[in-house]
Amino acid sequence: MFVSLHRARSTVDTLAYLLGPGERGNHDNPRLIDGDGHGAPLAMFAESLSPPVLAQVLDAPIERLGLRAPPEPVWLCSVRSDPRHQDPHDTQWAAVARRLVDTTGLAPVGDPDACRWLALRSQPRRMDIVATVAREDGGLHASYRDAFRLQAECRRITKDLGHLPVPRPQEKPMPAPSIAISAEISGSVVAHGASDDLSAALLKHAGFQQIQDWHGRRHRLASTTPADESRAIATYAAQMLRAARYEVRLDPTLDASTEISPTNPLGPYKTGSEILRLTDQVWAAPDGQSLARPVEHLIHPQHGGLERVREALEAVSARLEELDDESFELRDRFETAAEFLTAAQAELTDAATVVRNIAPPPASQRAALAVSPSAADACVTPSPSATTAQSQAPFPTAHTPSPRGR
Repeated sequence: MFVSLHRARSTVDTLAYLLGPGERGNHDNPRLIDGDGHGAPLAMFAESLSPPVLAQVLDAPIERLGLRAPPEPVWLCSVRSDPRHQDPHDTQWAAVARRLVDTTGLAPVGDPDACRWLALRSQPRRMDIVATVAREDGGLHASYRDAFRLQAECRRITKDLGHLPVPRPQEKPMPAPSIAISAEISGSVVAHGASDDLSAALLKHAGFQQIQDWHGRRHRLASTTPADESRAIATYAAQMLRAARYEVRLDPTLDASTEISPTNPLGPYKTGSEILRLTDQVWAAPDGQSLARPVEHLIHPQHGGLERVREALEAVSARLEELDDESFELRDRFETAAEFLTAAQAELTDAATVVRNIAPPPASQRAALAVSPSAADACVTPSPSATTAQSQAPFPTAHTPSPRGR
């Protein structure tokens, strides 16, 4: 289960939204499934579901506080179930609500002065708990630890319901030939390890020289090879060997893929570079069909970027448990982040299909948004006078540090 916590100023406005049609008209059959009004006939109020009447029940302790009332007295907790499992029925959701208000201290079991609260349902796989933070004895609920307690309790509820994700079976890796590409003190670059015909062909294709003598078959770059060319050749060879399933250990000083360049603006952060490439495709998409392709790469439920990041976060949490049994707080942070991504996936389940069905803008609108060739040339090509003025400017540009700032 996935939980989010919010605070609000108006009880009646919050209830009116939850019991109304919703912002996108997706609220279906709003109903009150549980609550505690300290003597208020909630069963009778559940028939009419009048937001002002229900708000009056919740706001009674707030009104008694007078000037001591907090500016945001409404406590709103939204809980979603995992879309990969069956939606719990109302009785199960009511039990979940009681566990959550108990674990946060908002309404502990057996406390006669607990806060008032209502549990509402208006969407499949979702429940909203609305409460006010004023207690019957005039105190205020301390909510600063509620988010952590809710996350921990939702994980326990997920485990009790049997909704924990099933780990994927790990494939047994096949042993791969190993090749090490390193730089020697003399300045030459040498490839050690496997010497089969395939690796030899790939190294020669990358630019290595093959030497056959009584030591056997070896591959190296001469010490006179320029440093930039050596890095490019070594990196290209490593990429081809890894694609052929060789285990390659490349000297970090020879890895050109970690260098920041116009074609590799993020250096070693290759995942970020790939996301940037998808973002560029998003901005360049002329219609919904073209936009759906990068969106599909991001949100695909089995192979998309969100799913891969979620699996990686869960793997980090599991690995932390193996490395340090006491790192439970850090593990919880990674698990919480993974659950947020699962909630995001549930929110975007059919988004790619909706995007694909978006009709292109009419021809008149495309013509209005088009940039004339002369305007484009003016934006790209500076005039000679502007270039001369810039070269003669007495002050350094924003991208060039002044001598004093170096």
